[in-house]
Amino acid sequence: MNKLRPSPPKLFLRFFQWFCHPRMLDYIEGDLIEVYERNFKELGKRSADRKFILDVLLLFRPGIIRPIQPGQNLTPVGMYKNYFKIGWRTLLRNKQYSLLNIAGLAFSLTVCILIFGVIKLHLSFDDFHPRQDRIYRIVTELQSNTTSHSRGVPTPLPGLLRANESFAEQVTRSYAASNVLITVTDVNGQQHYKEPEGVVFAEGDFFDIFNFPLRSGDANSALAHPNSALLTEKLAQKYFGEGDPIGKSFLLDGKYELTVRGVLQDIPGNTDFNSGIYVSFSSFKSYMPWLADEGFWNGISSGMQCYVVLQPHLSPAEAEEALSHYSEKYPIGPDTKAYYSLQPLSDIHYNEVYGGTMDKSLLWVLAAIGFFLLVTACVNFVNLATARALHRSKEVGVRKVMGGLRSQLFWQFIFETALISFGGILIALISAYLLLPVANERFGMEIGMELYLGSGFMLFLIVMFIAITLLAGFYPAIVMGSFKPISALKGKSTLQRFGGFNTRRSLIVVQFVIAQVMVISAVVIMGQMRYAMNSDLGFDKEAIVMVKMGNDSLQLKKALKNELMRIPGVEQVSLCNDAPAAQGGWLTNITLGEDTNEFDFLTNMKMVDEDYLSTFGLRLVSGRNLIQSDTVREILVNEALLYRLGIASPDEALGTVIKANGGNMKGTVVGIVRDFHGKSFHEQINPTILASALDYYESYAIKINLQDSKNILEQVGTVWKENYSGKPFEYEYLDDRIARFYKNEATMLAAVQLFSGIAIFIGSMGLYGLISFMVVQKTKEVGIRKVMGSSSYQIVWIFGKEFARLIVLAFLLAAPLGWYLMNNWLRNFEFKIQQGIDIYLLTLGFSFLVAALTISFQTVRAARMNPAVSLRSE
Repeated sequence: MNKLRPSPPKLFLRFFQWFCHPRMLDYIEGDLIEVYERNFKELGKRSADRKFILDVLLLFRPGIIRPIQPGQNLTPVGMYKNYFKIGWRTLLRNKQYSLLNIAGLAFSLTVCILIFGVIKLHLSFDDFHPRQDRIYRIVTELQSNTTSHSRGVPTPLPGLLRANESFAEQVTRSYAASNVLITVTDVNGQQHYKEPEGVVFAEGDFFDIFNFPLRSGDANSALAHPNSALLTEKLAQKYFGEGDPIGKSFLLDGKYELTVRGVLQDIPGNTDFNSGIYVSFSSFKSYMPWLADEGFWNGISSGMQCYVVLQPHLSPAEAEEALSHYSEKYPIGPDTKAYYSLQPLSDIHYNEVYGGTMDKSLLWVLAAIGFFLLVTACVNFVNLATARALHRSKEVGVRKVMGGLRSQLFWQFIFETALISFGGILIALISAYLLLPVANERFGMEIGMELYLGSGFMLFLIVMFIAITLLAGFYPAIVMGSFKPISALKGKSTLQRFGGFNTRRSLIVVQFVIAQVMVISAVVIMGQMRYAMNSDLGFDKEAIVMVKMGNDSLQLKKALKNELMRIPGVEQVSLCNDAPAAQGGWLTNITLGEDTNEFDFLTNMKMVDEDYLSTFGLRLVSGRNLIQSDTVREILVNEALLYRLGIASPDEALGTVIKANGGNMKGTVVGIVRDFHGKSFHEQINPTILASALDYYESYAIKINLQDSKNILEQVGTVWKENYSGKPFEYEYLDDRIARFYKNEATMLAAVQLFSGIAIFIGSMGLYGLISFMVVQKTKEVGIRKVMGSSSYQIVWIFGKEFARLIVLAFLLAAPLGWYLMNNWLRNFEFKIQQGIDIYLLTLGFSFLVAALTISFQTVRAARMNPAVSLRSE
């Protein structure tokens, strides 16, 4: 059977056939088709279509466009072609003007296109599931002395709902385990892979609810068997190469053997289900038996999640009413109640209370920033176009004398604006395409080109094109079309009757308000980030490497610590469950002495050995350090705990007996540790207990000499491999971990700096447009002043003082707005900087510097102009 010949996009092919000169049509069309077919074979249809569209758009230019025949009446189409031809020649004749306008629009549109991709990506999260409007996750609100929230549910709840309730069309349960180790055996021996996204233990109907198609195998039958797994194509190729992975096995965390029963298509980027490994839920009983117990109601893990598909026409409120029965019948603890509610699938990505990763309001902030940048670019166009209006007054006069109508002149200038808009959009598309990988890497995004290939993006571009053309072109077209022919030909036209200069003053002020607010934001965020990273945290974070333990025996933990201490350059080693500052934590209630009443606050529990304080540089306020012990006997507490207990003096706390973890841990206070930051600066310093318990150690904290860090870590890795042949050596510097506390702020800072730079650049071009206008308006005034003896410095100051007033006025508006926005942002931090006057003086000084650099060329040239030249027409 013959293969079908590849066909380029019909819409753009017809567009080319419509505008191309008949004499060139056959030749160029043939070349276009030939190039398209070659690209189709080498790059695939999507890339070939994209290149074909670009080629057609680049061919839309004078010399190739179909001409008007001699003697032919100027039909609307012919008239528009004439507008296009004249507009094109005008832009080529005024290259500087064209370049400034196109550059301003291209900058702002590039940002708008990238923002469009961000917004479209996040608004499309998990919208591809067939019954998305009826899919809900059951979430939990835990109420005792305090209120907390979890995206998990008790293990038995999904099974009870499936058996006893009718509000759900389907119920499925899953458990997500992150940061797992996958071991695959091949001809080269064992290969180890660390998978941060982990695995999901899922029931078979998980894939009936969620649309993750299989390439091979059947999800229901595969997940019905114990020790069965599904892999994505990407992971299957990573583990087993190009061969068929079905029937092959791998190890989970070094001891759970799983067999591949099916291969999934790669998981799309617009979903919160990121794992590429799905394991039968029946395997969970051997992986984590205590949590898999169908009678376990004593706690909730955020990884144990339940999804339901509601019956059609049934409201979530009716389902939640049925769930309330389980809150009463199955309490989580004697003083803790669990209240269950339904979270829509569409809310999962945005709800930070239940682990959402994107604040929806941030998307609208991005949209607003894109809009304001676009408006500032249009303002620049207005400034530059009206500044040039007087230069074109004689052209307008000649056209009107020759019979040109005001409406024709209006549409002529609108078409010139359309050409600039089209050029800006074209450059912006190319820039966005080139910058997309950089933006993805810099801001941690996964925006793919497919987001820009749909009809939605084409509609976005069309709306942008029309909006820019009308917003930027309407006012200059009205102004230039309104010149009186006689005044224009005599060179006596003026723009004052159209509010020319005052209008431009207002627009420049608006531009600088936007730019200064962004600069203030960038300076404040940068100051807060510097404060968070450079402040004394109460412990040493430099030169400390954290290494996660394996499934160590008690003897191996101590033996490996001693081996590490013998390595030259290793200064200290401590066994602990975590560093002083960590994202997670072990929170527990405590009691004092023989009192059985728990305090109404949670205390952070850290299990540490006797070298913990010296390794991290923690300082004792009173008492002594812990002595070596394998079980909890002595404890250290921080000052924050004393404050919450109402104990005034550190010495008074020594000897106090504290019970934790439901009374299972009991120790005597032997020392008070100075407060340290256990979390980011977003949170207060928590009450904390430090105690020794060898069973609970999970990490090695290794303090090293940074001058020879590479060699030291190689030796540590060698010792590690001798003791853990089946576990790769992975480490992390503590200061890098702490920096991740502020990952969102770092991303926000990078974005604000970028937007500030673009806003300043566009605002500078607006200044350039205004100074151009002023120089034209004041040419004769400058000449007269020079004849009367004014110096060049005095002439420059005539222009400079005007802009100084505008910048100060913009600052007076931007400063309170910036303070309000940043004050609200700083409320997210418990430990924060104060917005001093230096921040605002820096912003004002920077604005003056940018303005001075922008206007200096035009003002100096005007000041040095020969008076005889400027007064010649008088």
